Amino acid sequence: MVKPLDGPRIAPKSRVARQLIVILHGYGADGNDLIALGQQWQSLLPDAAFVAPHAPEPCAQAPSGRQWFSLTMRDPDERWRGVNAARPALDAFLDSELARHNLDASKLAIIGFSQGTMMALHVGLRRKLAPAAIVGYSGLLVGPEFLGEATARSTRGLPPPILLVHGDQDDIIPAEAMLAAADELGQAEIPCEWHLSRGVGHGIDSSGLLHGGLFLANSFHLKVPAAALG
Repeated sequence: MVKPLDGPRIAPKSRVARQLIVILHGYGADGNDLIALGQQWQSLLPDAAFVAPHAPEPCAQAPSGRQWFSLTMRDPDERWRGVNAARPALDAFLDSELARHNLDASKLAIIGFSQGTMMALHVGLRRKLAPAAIVGYSGLLVGPEFLGEATARSTRGLPPPILLVHGDQDDIIPAEAMLAAADELGQAEIPCEWHLSRGVGHGIDSSGLLHGGLFLANSFHLKVPAAALG
């Protein structure tokens, strides 16, 4: 039985949800770690509901945090097994949140950070209907050799728009992982944009945050107010 996920939420600034943005935290954190991204993006996405689910498992190396799957780094196949094991719970959560807001799957965007990016790419590329956008910060693509399974398409037959953002000083997951993912996605005919944040480690800076917000607004075909560009 799949254990239901839950986490903090931010209601739409306009009070009426027309988009759903699901934010997936990294290894050893929880949903509270990233839900504030929703507050940062509300000026660009006033009709978006934000939710950041807690990963399903307690983190082995950070007992106060959560993990989408175990990371021992001793087994080269553990990430592939991990994303597949965690997928049913996340898929069910995405479906339930869309139903909560009476939205169809084309109004969904999935954001990830680090291990959350692994999940966002894996699940988002395998949904029955492609999400409007996938944004991955400081992560990597798990199982590029299995991208033949990445059959999620929009009603127009297109794969989901993807933006990858990475710090060039990341010593946890090197920036080369982002470039490799972009290349692997491109070879699978899944277009991918990317942004390299200069002087940034394993985190999200203001430029990466702005790029992500603008990418989401564009993916939802929203007009960006001049004031939001600062």
